[in-house]
Amino acid sequence: MPDRLSGRDGSSPAAPASSLLYAYNGGLLSKGRVRRILELAGWDVRFGKPGADDWVGVWGHSPTAKRGEAMARWTGANVLRIEDAFLRSLHPGRAGEAPLGLLIDQRGVHYDPSAPSELEHLLATHPLDDADLLSRAEVGIARMQAAHLSKYSAVDPDLDPPGQDYVVVVDQVRDDASVVHGQAGPEDFRKMLKAAKADHPDAQILIKTHPETAGGFRSGYFSNEDADDRVRLVDKPLSPWRLLAGARAIYTVSSGLGFEAILAGHRPHVFGQPFYAGWGLSQDVHTFPRRRRVLTAPQLAAAALILEPVWYDPYRDRLASFEETLEALAAQARAWREDRQPTIATGMRRWKHSHLRQHFGGHSVLRFVDPPSRAIDEASQTGSRVLVWANRSTEAEKAMAEVSGVPLWRVEDPVVRSRGLGADLVPPLGLVSDDLGIAYDPRCPSRLESLIDEACDLPAADLARAETLIARLIAQGVGKYATAQPVPAAGENPENGHVVLVAGQVEDDASVLLGAGEVRTNLALLKAARSANPDAFIAYKPHPDVEAGRRLGQVPEAEVHARADAIWSDLPASQALAQADALWTMTSTLGFEALLRGIPVTCLGTPFYAGWGLTEDLGWVPDRRQARPSLAALAHAVLIDYPRYTDPVTGLPCPVEVAVDRLVSGPSPRQSGLQYLRRCGQNWLY
Repeated sequence: MPDRLSGRDGSSPAAPASSLLYAYNGGLLSKGRVRRILELAGWDVRFGKPGADDWVGVWGHSPTAKRGEAMARWTGANVLRIEDAFLRSLHPGRAGEAPLGLLIDQRGVHYDPSAPSELEHLLATHPLDDADLLSRAEVGIARMQAAHLSKYSAVDPDLDPPGQDYVVVVDQVRDDASVVHGQAGPEDFRKMLKAAKADHPDAQILIKTHPETAGGFRSGYFSNEDADDRVRLVDKPLSPWRLLAGARAIYTVSSGLGFEAILAGHRPHVFGQPFYAGWGLSQDVHTFPRRRRVLTAPQLAAAALILEPVWYDPYRDRLASFEETLEALAAQARAWREDRQPTIATGMRRWKHSHLRQHFGGHSVLRFVDPPSRAIDEASQTGSRVLVWANRSTEAEKAMAEVSGVPLWRVEDPVVRSRGLGADLVPPLGLVSDDLGIAYDPRCPSRLESLIDEACDLPAADLARAETLIARLIAQGVGKYATAQPVPAAGENPENGHVVLVAGQVEDDASVLLGAGEVRTNLALLKAARSANPDAFIAYKPHPDVEAGRRLGQVPEAEVHARADAIWSDLPASQALAQADALWTMTSTLGFEALLRGIPVTCLGTPFYAGWGLTEDLGWVPDRRQARPSLAALAHAVLIDYPRYTDPVTGLPCPVEVAVDRLVSGPSPRQSGLQYLRRCGQNWLY
């Protein structure tokens, strides 16, 4: 159950006598995200005259709140104050982006210390001593730092802070409600800058501007007139976590960056009266008579990020947990960071253009240019990156891109792909884009190899997420192309004996052409498996595309029966794996799925999952694969870190868990005109 509805040990006020919420603000009345969150939280939003037991909804202390406050005074109704939660979105609301969560407060508003808000009441009275709750807070803080998530998460983790030894002074938008209602003003910002200079006479002073100021929406309290030899304004989209990590000290009036500074281990100097001051975690100019408790950073985070907010799941249209919100924001932030650079796609089959545009074109224009030489030439002139379908990329193009200084990213389908075959023109739920190589080509390093190396040091929470994902994939029979259906096996199946499953492949598939060793055909694979397992029950599973007659790799039935005891052509992969004691493959993804199920895998080629100590490798293995990840670490790299997924329902970048939801219970892929043309033999689609 989402945290906000699960109860908080009596810390919240009594349940309202009425759930009727009257609004006089277009943002609350419109059928938008804010109203939907309120409805899911149990409020019946409407327009009209409230009764004495009803509520009037207002947006914090905004100018529009005055209308609602006047109506409440006239009718005796209660005032419900609504504000953005502390992890909001990629961009500010003035940029037109909806929030991922709200603070819905029956007492006050968190940035107004004139009366206790629900958040302050939580911080003052809730035990905040539950081990699981505090563990969630600590894990959440670590996840925010690792994914560079903030209230506004359109930040570039690759940007370096300007300097090595510096103090951060945080600017805010002029007349921000947290400044005005915190009894602060321009003079406090001047005092803050003066104090930072005096306290650190040998340090550089970085004034971090607000995203709304950098975006041109509102002015701040500082300007270029405040810059000098020691003072510099920083308006680039730096990750706050990178900025905080290198800072000697943090000075703020009431910015949310002060809250994040506490989570990063700082004791910020606070010149205003924000919700995070007065709890022993900051150096405060003001005193807070009501705030007599000393808290830890995890306790502060538990209240502000887990217990108090109402989080929203934009994919499933329901309330969400803090952790679900983190992963939703992480997926959206990753897409923004990778796709905001102008992009040119080349070597892409025509039927893929639509979903490529949806996947990569959310934050800049995606153009299709052929041939690749022309695409690279145009990219060098426009500062674009180039996307090329991996099996259509050549060494000559790679060399040309390097000489031109053009980033070349290879694109491929992910391991968890779709409910249907690519050969049937069913679009994938995600894509891999690799700036180093591609996973199926062992001849050179790939981004996946780097991620697998790094996965050896993943925190326990990330490994637990991967283990949960593995368990779900197995339980629901999710494979690369489909979920399991109860189809009987074709052929004999022994009640006892050692079952070796042989995974057939498309013989001209790039993973075979580049990653297979001496054994390069399905017939040769069958011969090798039988030779090494003379007494085993050999079950051969042809590749779906080969079975459908669309790709190379058919083995004459007589040849198969000479070496295999059964052909499991109609058996879904998950059910075939459930009956297997071992699997033999050249480079098939089915080998990875077998590993997830604890089935021993023998590789005659060099697939992406070979060479890490988890498979028996009879083929060549690159010397660079020295890491020894756990199965969960490998799965995290392959299923979570390497691909990006797009929700086919909302069109939003999404976590892998949402993609699995769509595979298991989402709408079936619709037959398109392109699929009809493909069946009619229109090969120009390819």
